[in-house]
Amino acid sequence: MSNEHNNTEVLDNSEAPEQNSDSTSQKVVRIEKTDRFRGIKEMLPAMSFKLGAGLTIVIGTILFAIVAPYFSQDPRNYDNAVFLPPSGEHILGTNNLGADLFAQLSAGAGGSLMVGLVAGGIAIVMSLIFGVVSGYLGGWTDEFLSLITNIMLVIPGLPLVIVIASYMEQRSMWLIAVILGFTSWAGSAIVLRLQARSLRNRDYTAASRVAGERTFRIVTVEILPNLLPLLAAQFLGAVILAILSEAGLSFLGLGPDGAITWGTILNQASQHNAFQMGAWWWFVPPGLMIALFGSGLAMINLSIDEIINPKLRNAPQAVKQVRKAQKAARAAARAQN
Repeated sequence: MSNEHNNTEVLDNSEAPEQNSDSTSQKVVRIEKTDRFRGIKEMLPAMSFKLGAGLTIVIGTILFAIVAPYFSQDPRNYDNAVFLPPSGEHILGTNNLGADLFAQLSAGAGGSLMVGLVAGGIAIVMSLIFGVVSGYLGGWTDEFLSLITNIMLVIPGLPLVIVIASYMEQRSMWLIAVILGFTSWAGSAIVLRLQARSLRNRDYTAASRVAGERTFRIVTVEILPNLLPLLAAQFLGAVILAILSEAGLSFLGLGPDGAITWGTILNQASQHNAFQMGAWWWFVPPGLMIALFGSGLAMINLSIDEIINPKLRNAPQAVKQVRKAQKAARAAARAQN
């Protein structure tokens, strides 16, 4: 009996290290998950007034572009009376052809957003190729890609787009978006290249190279996650620039043919002297929508900048500390008096 009891104790003692190792591994996994979620949380902008206002404007505009066409007339229906002021039947009145301007405004929202998103996506992809890849690889690849980037950077963007669009016999919204995307990536590529060169010299990137990791994995796993806030900021800036550029091209008569965007509405209002005729409901709403949507994206962009720039991130805390110190000094001066 004593031998069996001793064997049982030996088995219990041998199982104890296994249980301890299992509990230790579980703790390590929990710590890694906590650190991962903490890192994701730190990459998200803190909720503030400008972030809330920007999200409200942007989400509201997107919902307007999706939902409003189902509750409005056909934007190409010309059976209404011309130059009707806003009323219950026509919320934003009609234009010179009798088209309902609320219907055209909602259709134009979808067109302008599509141009902005497509052009912004193309600009970010080009920035990744000519910025991140160039900054990480270095050598002759960096010199060659940087040469192309510098050439695109010194060429004026809007005049180049105007020249290209003027030579196109037919201009669709997709073609305008592609042109805007391929002519607006150089500035973002310069910023991403500098950040990629900085991350290339970090310890974890060097450890991945020593471990024999492939270049594609290092760029996608080690470098790109650290560039997500900067990529988001650059993408929003590219969307704003594309929408404004499309509005400018359409106002000059070089916009997409047969399509309805906020810019084409402004172009038609300008051609038919809406301002001189006092038809404010024709040109004010599209201009206001462009300004509001651009302001919303800009406010979100400023909130993301607080993550990228430590000075902006720590500025509110520093201001609070200064105010607390001033209040404490005033209270101490009053107590002495």
